[in-house]
Amino acid sequence: MTEVSRTRPTEIGLPGPTPRDMLRSMRFISREPLAFLGRMAAEHGDTVAFPIPGPPVLLVNDPADVQRVLRTGGRSWSKQTVQYAAFARVTGPGLLAADGPTWLAHRRVAAPAFHHERIEALGGLVGEAVDDAVAARLRTPAFASGDVADLAELCHHVGLDVVGRTLFSVDLTGQAAELLRTTGSAAELVVRQGRSLVSTLAWAPTPTNLRLLAARRRLARATAGLVAQRRDAVGPGAASYGDDLLGLLLDSDLTDEQVGDELVTMVIAGHETVASALSWTLMLLAEHPAAQDRLRAEVAAAGEVSFLRHREALPFTRAVVDEALRLFPPAWVVSRRAREDDHLAGRDVPAGTLAIISPWLVQRRAEDWPDPEAFDPGRFADGATQRPAYLPFGAGPRLCIGRELALAEMVVVLARLLGEFRVSLPPGYVRPAPETLAAVQPEGGMPLVVTRA
Repeated sequence: MTEVSRTRPTEIGLPGPTPRDMLRSMRFISREPLAFLGRMAAEHGDTVAFPIPGPPVLLVNDPADVQRVLRTGGRSWSKQTVQYAAFARVTGPGLLAADGPTWLAHRRVAAPAFHHERIEALGGLVGEAVDDAVAARLRTPAFASGDVADLAELCHHVGLDVVGRTLFSVDLTGQAAELLRTTGSAAELVVRQGRSLVSTLAWAPTPTNLRLLAARRRLARATAGLVAQRRDAVGPGAASYGDDLLGLLLDSDLTDEQVGDELVTMVIAGHETVASALSWTLMLLAEHPAAQDRLRAEVAAAGEVSFLRHREALPFTRAVVDEALRLFPPAWVVSRRAREDDHLAGRDVPAGTLAIISPWLVQRRAEDWPDPEAFDPGRFADGATQRPAYLPFGAGPRLCIGRELALAEMVVVLARLLGEFRVSLPPGYVRPAPETLAAVQPEGGMPLVVTRA
């Protein structure tokens, strides 16, 4: 690793590395961005100024400043950053990458699909998705109790299946292999571009750009097929195309291309984040068998549980989920650009300032989380997740629209899977390294020993 020599005050009076330090660290930044950001915070403090030409580029790690940036999103701070421009190369201007009036209009159209009443009715569909994935991978003659299985792969299939069943009312299992390959490739390419602090030419025929274009076209064909399938099923002149997300989008004033953008957004964001979070949660439970035993006992005692009232019925299981999301937040970095002059870390910052926020770092801040690297579900025993230093789904008006569905889905998956199986560490276990894609994934998957309980 490159040694960073010293802290230097920048033009706005905030500490940070020197230009020479940054040049020496470029390979480190590319290979291990989370480790690089962590080192910057450790060496320079909660607010780090990077010596990048143009408006200031700041790593913002203080929870008060993080909340200021995220909660004024759309007013003082926007998503007009390289990171979201890269996402838009694949998703189009969907909810993930859109900003301003476009985002607000699309959010209002999609919101009814995530109302509590509708989500409550989806619990059975999530359970069916888990059962089908388990049946296809763990209840087969080829799999024996005590074998090692890649549970990250299972989690990705469950996540994609849940998106299809709950948001589009379709079975995506027949397209799962192609969709997972395409979304995985797109996520890798998007993050490769988004790691750059300067824009790249989208039209240049580079290998990355050409691969991104191919992935975008494959995803567009898949979503166009979903739109055509729904239109054919409902028929012309129908009063409504349905109350799921796809139906709401088709009932709106959005064009078919805009509908497709939102579907691509949900396919990528909806399954990548849940699959990531579940994979790390299963790893933590394999590393902490006493916590796994407690979870399994709670699930067995609770019986049938209301989808959205899982916190009351399964408080420890939900606390496990919350703590896993603290340690391994799927969205490892977010960025915002100042629309106007603002005030951060006791300094005036000009319009155009880029704020880089890493939930991974904020949620490991020792001032807010004693023994921050330890897995301790007891931190959330009171059920309180509204904390400034806790933002696995973002904060403010841009809080993830699928938050409640994702949390309930994770609890159901854990309850179903661990009600039947026990997970443990394989011989020679080494914890997988975090791979910083669209969501932070375990590099090489999550191979765990799976035994019938």
